[in-house]
Amino acid sequence: MVLSACSTVVPRGPVAPRESALPPPPVARPDVGVQQGIPRDAARNRVALLVPLSGANAGVGKSLANATQLALLDTRNEQVRITNYDTALGAAAAAQRAVTDGAQLILGPLLAEDVRAVAPIARRAGVPVLAFSNDSGVAGDGVYIMGYAPSQSIERVVAYARSRGVTNFGGLVPNALYGTRASTVFLRAVESAGGRVVALQTYDRSAGGVGAAVTRMAKDAPFDGVLIADSGATAAAAVPLLRRASPNARVIGTELWNTDNGVAARPALNGAWFASVSNTFYRQYAAKYRARFGTAPYRLSSLGYDAVLLAARISRDWRVGAPFPEARLRSGEGYAGIDGAFRFGRDGVAERALEVQEIRGGTVATVSPAPASFGR
Repeated sequence: MVLSACSTVVPRGPVAPRESALPPPPVARPDVGVQQGIPRDAARNRVALLVPLSGANAGVGKSLANATQLALLDTRNEQVRITNYDTALGAAAAAQRAVTDGAQLILGPLLAEDVRAVAPIARRAGVPVLAFSNDSGVAGDGVYIMGYAPSQSIERVVAYARSRGVTNFGGLVPNALYGTRASTVFLRAVESAGGRVVALQTYDRSAGGVGAAVTRMAKDAPFDGVLIADSGATAAAAVPLLRRASPNARVIGTELWNTDNGVAARPALNGAWFASVSNTFYRQYAAKYRARFGTAPYRLSSLGYDAVLLAARISRDWRVGAPFPEARLRSGEGYAGIDGAFRFGRDGVAERALEVQEIRGGTVATVSPAPASFGR
């Protein structure tokens, strides 16, 4: 760089050499650590963030990236350096670049199929993965799932419903992987709580699909409560039909409702219950995010913030240049974040302290607070 900044003057004719002139001794220059890729950083541990920064999911990916930046600023952490990699260009390629650049911990990816592509690459490099997916099927063997697991939400709300006198349950689940897993958990949760599942219907996510399922289920009415394991919009469409068969049934939802900003504004869902993480700290975070970035965050971006809080906490005992102390994740140690307390089970899935919320006239109220600690 120094040489390129200088100009060379060519003499017009030969110049007689000076007899006493000797070439100057070479000047010792310090090793500035110039290398291919990202420069070395001897003061911070390197963390890679793998999220979609382009394509159809760029919005949520950029919101996750902003959240990690905000978390670093809020914690004033100077021991962690985060580098972003775009999974929309190929999750496996992004993971390979990250480990080549020296990443010791990977945050993300967002989608389950991307986690499957990243996992073997990270595993060979000995790099743990804190993924934002909620698919428990991709957890384990070095992969830890931060997303909100549907099974925990269903178990929590069913137990609460049973405690409030709901005995006979009905269920509506979509013909999809989410629905298959939800129905399995639902049956087990109702049995464990001492209730009965008197009807369980599946439906295609097409026009009239959920309505046809409600019609089929009507022959088993009445129900005390009905789980609708789908979005708030789908649930709201099903409720008027459901009321004809069982007017007093309590409608029950899943964690999907907490990411639906308009769920409380749907009159059909008034009085419905669902279990999810608390929004108390999220509201404060959202206000801070909006002030800094000029837009509202995606609800899932809190996962990125909490992942950095976890890394920042562990970084106190994470020597710079050493591998990430993965044993801390497997120890059952609890962590606090925007979404409340969580810890990782032996299966690598984040166990969360969930509250039960009720939709009341356009707002959401907590009817059963999240437990203060995890039972052993």
